[in-house]
Amino acid sequence: MSRTYHYHGFDIEVAVETDFSWKGAERDVHRGVGYVAIVRILKAGAAVAVFSPLRFAESLGKPFTSEAEALMGGYSAGRRIVDDLFTS
Repeated sequence: MSRTYHYHGFDIEVAVETDFSWKGAERDVHRGVGYVAIVRILKAGAAVAVFSPLRFAESLGKPFTSEAEALMGGYSAGRRIVDDLFTS
């Protein structure tokens, strides 16, 4: 799943990938599949990204539990980066 959002003159591209690598605690029954957001930030209309793709998960490095959470988490992170670095 992927989406492109337009925000303050930038395109925030968010792709969601399945993450099978997270194992959790040994006693954790719900192991295995989670989702991470891959975020690219481009100047609107440009072909080259401002940064290399950034990979985001939930807090403590745990993957998101759903694709929708990963998508919105990636979009929120992308907006914060644009706000912090490119807008005054």
